[in-house]
Amino acid sequence: MVNTESTRTIPSPDFVSAPTGRRLSSASAFWIVGATYLVVMASSAAPSPLYPVYQAEWGFSATMLTVVFAVYAVALLVALLTVGSLSDHIGRKPILIAALVLLVVSLILFIVADGVPGLIAARVIQGLAAGTATGALSAAVIDLQPHESAGPLVNSVAPSVGLASGALGAGLLVQLAPAPTVLVYGLLIGAVLLLAVALLFVPETSAMRTVESRRHLAKLLLPRAAFPTGARVPFLMLVPALIATWALGGFHLSLGPSIIKSVFGIDNHIVGGLEIFALFFSGAVAAALVRSRPPRAVMVSGAIVLAAGVATSLVSIAIASVPLYFLGSVIAGSGWGSTFLGAMRTLGALVPADERGSVFATTFVISYLAFSVPAVIGGFAVHTFGLQPTAVVYGSFVIVLALLSSAGFAIASRRERAL
Repeated sequence: MVNTESTRTIPSPDFVSAPTGRRLSSASAFWIVGATYLVVMASSAAPSPLYPVYQAEWGFSATMLTVVFAVYAVALLVALLTVGSLSDHIGRKPILIAALVLLVVSLILFIVADGVPGLIAARVIQGLAAGTATGALSAAVIDLQPHESAGPLVNSVAPSVGLASGALGAGLLVQLAPAPTVLVYGLLIGAVLLLAVALLFVPETSAMRTVESRRHLAKLLLPRAAFPTGARVPFLMLVPALIATWALGGFHLSLGPSIIKSVFGIDNHIVGGLEIFALFFSGAVAAALVRSRPPRAVMVSGAIVLAAGVATSLVSIAIASVPLYFLGSVIAGSGWGSTFLGAMRTLGALVPADERGSVFATTFVISYLAFSVPAVIGGFAVHTFGLQPTAVVYGSFVIVLALLSSAGFAIASRRERAL
């Protein structure tokens, strides 16, 4: 007897489809998806300026704050490793709508949280939402791009602008507005719901590889990494660049507020938000400026600029110079944006359309591991060794990786020209 359950095709869900006549053009859809990407990233950074408020209210330690940071990263990675490739099979839109629903749930949990357990629960759900959305968003941006440089530009700029605006906006509300622990999340809920409605009118772009059975679906959900077919070596060459850029982001989001307060003696949430904004916004500006240059040249020069910026930041910490610290953040951010844009443009050219969801998910697994693991280790190291020694070691780690990445691509380019 044939087991019909194991052989029948599982249809893709159509509950997120709008009538065909009401679907947006590809150009409009591209910007809707890009805006969704930005808001998802902004929501990820928004809690950072609020952590001192939670600490003052609930009295938890810096170590517990590191745990709160870690659970978000773990949840995000779990989602990337399990559902990251699913949009290649059942569509981008179902994955994105589900992720935005999860994100709204997490933001509500932030509002009602009355202690560390509630905060941890909110961060776990938020991490699952961000991880679920990231692969599908990155792939949809490439699918819908009006020209070949637009998708990689949005994929590199949206995280930086989102993180910058989320941190700065939350910092301003914490310092100036009433009830920031409610208002920040309420505004984000409104933005997420509006985008969820807009996504209903975005055309589906996935290659929609069939889910053949429930057993096949279960196999797809097993944690795994995917590499572009026939391009594993170029992909692996991107890894040091990805680690350097995202470890830099983790450095500023995890240790940045403590550096502003402890090293420079500034107890102002706006200043902390401005520093993070300076880092990521300069990255977005740099990416826009170099978007037409060859991607490999962008990565080589960007990694060198990133290393120089981090070195400047370390010097500023040693001499306690706030202006120099901000200058270092701007320089490092410019390198961040350029290097990540070069990596995303290179990756976009390597990956076949029907593999984009899974390969971009793997890319962001690497990125978020670099974003979270060094930051978590740094949080524990601060407790043992102190803030300044930890910052020096962390920053040196980023510098070494950036220079390795730059040297590797420079050598590869020279060899190719010699052939």
